[in-house]
Amino acid sequence: MVSYTPSYIFKFLPTILSALPLTLWVIVLTVLLGTLLGAGLTWAQVVPDMGLARFARGYVFTLRCTPPIVLLFLVFYGLPEFLAWWLHLDVDGWSRTIFVVVTMVLLFAASISEVFKAAYLAVPKGQLEAGLSIGLTGYQTFRRILLPQIFRIALPNMTTAVLNLMKDAALAYTIGLVDIMGAGNLLISRNLGNYSLETYTAVALIYWAIALVLSVVSNMMEHRLDKGNA
Repeated sequence: MVSYTPSYIFKFLPTILSALPLTLWVIVLTVLLGTLLGAGLTWAQVVPDMGLARFARGYVFTLRCTPPIVLLFLVFYGLPEFLAWWLHLDVDGWSRTIFVVVTMVLLFAASISEVFKAAYLAVPKGQLEAGLSIGLTGYQTFRRILLPQIFRIALPNMTTAVLNLMKDAALAYTIGLVDIMGAGNLLISRNLGNYSLETYTAVALIYWAIALVLSVVSNMMEHRLDKGNA
């Protein structure tokens, strides 16, 4: 029978928490870069250029249908070979963090672009015409009138996308990155497989705490935006 000692959860927490900065760095960097790429994909899907639209839709469909762990292995094992063949570039010394961020950016961009597209299409087209009719340029109309509404509509789904990213990024331990999950697995190895349930409970508590903070911040932002819109 497997024993379970709750006190070991708190004993292991400090060791696992030492990997928290790397985990947060991967998430933050992915959100920033993925949002930029996702915005570009959204723009490509809504402009009249059919070539760009087909490319963007194909990208989104392909990436959304690719399991995260499959893409992670393709990037980690395939990208060095591709760069060596194409640019004669040796990337064997690159940090595993780079490969994880590249993978997560590609995945996150595909998901967030659909969020942005749905939010953009939900804004009445009369808003754009109203802005242009009072003398604003297309860019000014988008920034001052459309963008705040798009952000307010997209915020709940953006939060969900970031939470999904956090779960997908936990797969980084499979290529040896010592993030929260990786630190937990190293701890289990050092303990020769003992206290695995306690270790994974500690890992889960940290992920739950991150998700809770993110959800609280998102709810506060939604409340402020709804209040400002009232």
